[in-house]
Amino acid sequence: MIKEIEETTEYLIHKGFDKPEIGIILGTGLGQLINDVEIIHSVSYNHIPYFPTATVEFHKGKLIYGILSGKKVVIMQGRFHLYEGYSLQDVTFPVRIMKRLGISTLLVSNAAGAINLDMKKGEIMLITDHLNLLGDSPLAFKGVSLLGERFADMSEPYDNDLNDQFRSIAKENDITLHEGVYAAMLGPQLETKAEYRMLKIIGSDAVGMSTVPEVIVSNHLGLRVAAVSVITDECDPDNLKPVNIDEIIAMANKAEPQMITLFKSLIEKL
Repeated sequence: MIKEIEETTEYLIHKGFDKPEIGIILGTGLGQLINDVEIIHSVSYNHIPYFPTATVEFHKGKLIYGILSGKKVVIMQGRFHLYEGYSLQDVTFPVRIMKRLGISTLLVSNAAGAINLDMKKGEIMLITDHLNLLGDSPLAFKGVSLLGERFADMSEPYDNDLNDQFRSIAKENDITLHEGVYAAMLGPQLETKAEYRMLKIIGSDAVGMSTVPEVIVSNHLGLRVAAVSVITDECDPDNLKPVNIDEIIAMANKAEPQMITLFKSLIEKL
């Protein structure tokens, strides 16, 4: 992997990706943030050596370098998931590349279902902790100690200072910002009623299929990381209805202006 990281990094530096300060993973609910970026360079994933390719139809597939809120940023426009058939090392490979390019902070967004029914569709949750229910770790491979501490500390996986700034920005802009524990499930199927009940019992506030691998690797690499979920559906096992993907995307779009405000304002403060 070290050789692949070096080759990929050299390729992107040659393409003009010059010492970005902040990495951003644009999940569902933050896609339009790209409209506020002064794009300097953009490369399709399938042109980048050793990069996976996004296979989800509503996820883009570009790595973008530019200026946002006065800071140099590198942005993943579309992410990878374990359910696409990739390994967790594949899924998190871009985080290792962003670190090698120069970032010190990673900001992540995703779509999630509400286990805590105090949260409603179209609202936002700041992730304060997580449950890794993927059945694997992105650090479980031979030679991982050459890239960072094998036994990565996860006592505070989400940076407290970044979370405090998100809280302050939400208050200043009258944005309802819930907080809670995000559970990562493998997918791609949605959960059953029994699984939603289990998730509530073990302490989940929201559930999704991403983010946790990237956060684990960020901690492994010593990056500061913060993550925010858009609540796109309510997972009430006593009143469970069939999933409507169009409605999920509509809820993400509804929350998008507030998500953009949170991210732009935070980056400006960094």
